[in-house]
Amino acid sequence: MDFKDKTDRENERAEGKAKTNRDFGKGVVAGLAAAALIAVCIWGTRSILGSFSGGFGSESISKADAEKKLDTIDALIDRYYLYGDEIDSDALVEGIYSGYAEALGDPYTEYYDEEESQALLESTSGEFSGIGVTMSQGADGTVTAVNIYEDSPADKAGMKAGDILLRVDGKDIQGENLNTVVSYVKGEKGTEVDLTVLRDGEEVELTAVRDTIEVQTVEYEMMEGQIGYISVSEFDEVTYEQFSTALNDLESQDMKGLVIDVRNNPGGNVETVTDMLKLLLPEGPIMSTKDKEGNTEEITCDGAHEFKKPLAVLVNGNSASASEIFSGAIQDYGIGTIVGTTTYGKGVVQQLIGLGDGTYLKLTIAEYYTPSGRSINGTGVTPDVEVEYEYDENDPEADNQLEKALETVEGQLN
Repeated sequence: MDFKDKTDRENERAEGKAKTNRDFGKGVVAGLAAAALIAVCIWGTRSILGSFSGGFGSESISKADAEKKLDTIDALIDRYYLYGDEIDSDALVEGIYSGYAEALGDPYTEYYDEEESQALLESTSGEFSGIGVTMSQGADGTVTAVNIYEDSPADKAGMKAGDILLRVDGKDIQGENLNTVVSYVKGEKGTEVDLTVLRDGEEVELTAVRDTIEVQTVEYEMMEGQIGYISVSEFDEVTYEQFSTALNDLESQDMKGLVIDVRNNPGGNVETVTDMLKLLLPEGPIMSTKDKEGNTEEITCDGAHEFKKPLAVLVNGNSASASEIFSGAIQDYGIGTIVGTTTYGKGVVQQLIGLGDGTYLKLTIAEYYTPSGRSINGTGVTPDVEVEYEYDENDPEADNQLEKALETVEGQLN
């Protein structure tokens, strides 16, 4: 099986992930409407209609009774609902599917309509058709470019960080939410999009030609004392190559030790994270899974690339799912020190099941275990060195957790 899993933002889980209020938040890469925060595991497209035991209904409510009740509700809405002229019948039907999945009470099982499914599938690959700009929306609704991908269509068009987006193809985007704005900017590769931005009080007209953009999920640099630093924001299909490149480049610079930062990393593709761990772990198991029937599957490492230099992994309460597979494996083998605060505690795997009409059901199918056989579901990975992040108003760029991780690695060099 090709497992993938990501987690939604912690606050979205706490609120039950109500789709009517879904907002993928700040920092959405233009052209990537789903950002990178939805948990998925990709399976083949197939229909599950009619696969429920006994069909639609339950022991106490027959299928006929359920259909009759829905017809009654529909008739009452049709007769009395004040805003009946504004009813979207398709949305009502989609709501039935969504509610059916939500009623399981599992925070990770969810139904995705066709539009949401497309955005979800796009987000897992780490590639999308857009212009390569990360945008943020302020409390006043202002949409601002906060990061421009190097050599991207946005960069070539002259867009700059700090530009305030006013119009897309002549359409005023004031009052639109960030996801809607992103949908205006994204589009088919090779097509043009006209952007009007506000820069230094003046309107600037730009034209970008959409292209395939690879999300930059890995950032790295060499720190003082020849200690490498690699930050991994999520585990997408593109992340392995980015991580491998970063590791090799740091090694070529005579790296003495390494800090890997997966703080606020919501998870991602399990194949990606296990392949990355194969660049670090000794020979042995990486993780295992167990499904409802008790069937187990184990992913192993041959140890050919075992990392033997001082290593620290940074985590926090928003490090979830694949991030916990990563940090849990490092901790179990004792090849690195886990620094930060206890991780989120998502130790289950979801699979994305195609329903044959462009919609998908994301369903929890298994629990996973670290190399030592421990489950972190609901408990998380406890750091070896616990340190809370402390914001320094005099130095907003200061990072006491990173400093502790660097200190931990440096201490092992002496």
